[in-house]
Amino acid sequence: MFLGRKKELDKLEQMWRRNKFEMAVIYGRRRVGKTTLIKEFCKRKRTIFFASSETPSYENLKEFSRITAIEKGSKGSMTYNSFRDLLEEIGQMAIDERLVVVIDEYPYLAKSEPSFSSLLQNFIDSNYKETKLFLILCGSSMSFMEHQVLGYQSPLFGRRTAQFKIEPFNYYETALWFPEMNNPERALIYGVTGGIPLYVELMTGYDSVRDAMLSEIFNDNAYLYEEPGNLLKQELREPQNYNAIITAIAEGSSRMNEVSTKVGLDSATCSKYINKMIELGILHKEKPLGESSSKKVYYRIVDQMFRFWYRFVASNVSAIVSGRIEKTFTVAIEDHLNHYMGSVFEDMAKQYLLFRDEYLPIDMGEIGQWWGTHNVDKKQVQIDIVVLSPDNKSVILGECKYRNELVDMDTLKHLQYVSEAFPDKSRKVYYYLFSKAGFTERLIQHADDNGIRLVTLDEMMPDPGYK
Repeated sequence: MFLGRKKELDKLEQMWRRNKFEMAVIYGRRRVGKTTLIKEFCKRKRTIFFASSETPSYENLKEFSRITAIEKGSKGSMTYNSFRDLLEEIGQMAIDERLVVVIDEYPYLAKSEPSFSSLLQNFIDSNYKETKLFLILCGSSMSFMEHQVLGYQSPLFGRRTAQFKIEPFNYYETALWFPEMNNPERALIYGVTGGIPLYVELMTGYDSVRDAMLSEIFNDNAYLYEEPGNLLKQELREPQNYNAIITAIAEGSSRMNEVSTKVGLDSATCSKYINKMIELGILHKEKPLGESSSKKVYYRIVDQMFRFWYRFVASNVSAIVSGRIEKTFTVAIEDHLNHYMGSVFEDMAKQYLLFRDEYLPIDMGEIGQWWGTHNVDKKQVQIDIVVLSPDNKSVILGECKYRNELVDMDTLKHLQYVSEAFPDKSRKVYYYLFSKAGFTERLIQHADDNGIRLVTLDEMMPDPGYK
């Protein structure tokens, strides 16, 4: 089943129809669906698809040669004498007829053959521009693709005709995979998988989210049971230090000095590890919207699978391995899911404002959170959602409640109270409340009379049964 990625596919097809040389750079974290997207685009097209590997240069040349020979129609196996000969052959194959050439996991090839990027640059500049070649370079190493392929210092800088940073599905796209489930279950699927297509697909085909989690996560034979650890081993050296940092943040340490003290590393070393995980999309550095003070920076886990795993799996390993997790699932996990989903719901609300809300009262500028000290009682306060207009004259302030009870007037009053601490009182303020369960009648009436926007989980989600 292939769902989503319409924007990316439409752009690739548009490039295909131009019938001239194109070079698309496609990158994103592992498991995000890059290869699946490319294969969907390549259907019914003349294609050489080469998946490079962490092997010596001659092994990559041998495999690339084999795949090319098959597409050319050559009988028997053959290996070109050099990458230069191979690239020259590819150019000849694309002179009169459209040809897609995909180099998947491009960083592996470029590292095994350091001169390859420069060689490819020469062919693009001298040969390929006059062909109908559609070249796709794909990679999971974010830093390599951004610096060694797209970066100013790269030999390939300026040669690409399009680039695609493939992101996980948003909550709305994730929900489309589960038309048979109710909206809280669909939201929970997003909160567990973070919209990573492979994880989402693994969760399909079950009668309930509970069944899916017990089978695909809380099972020591399941793919997702050791997924965060496997990803750390694939991407990083010294995974034990990264694991310790993630554990510290998952347990509530959010500032650099707190994390470094908890894991026993100096701040400079800890910062190096944290920056690497930010680059990989596991962690994110947060600061109050509109402020630049480094003293207010904190770190949080933004990869939902990592966050879920370190919250619920790591603490229940003994029950999982011994086969007792199903007996303790309700108390150990289900009873805590609404609390876990609180920050997920905040992310969903931001996505809703960015992509789904057709009635925004202001033009969309920056979006984020804000926290600080209330100017009256000096308490620390936080605003879940802040949206600034581009001219900085208007602001949306929002609060999110992921609980089973209807939201009442006290939530609105609290939002209005904390908004008193938000800097610059000259802005026009619009209030938004987001609720899993809905709102009381008196709050609905008050909101209607005062221009306050109330948004339910049901309103945010696609209609059940829609694909």
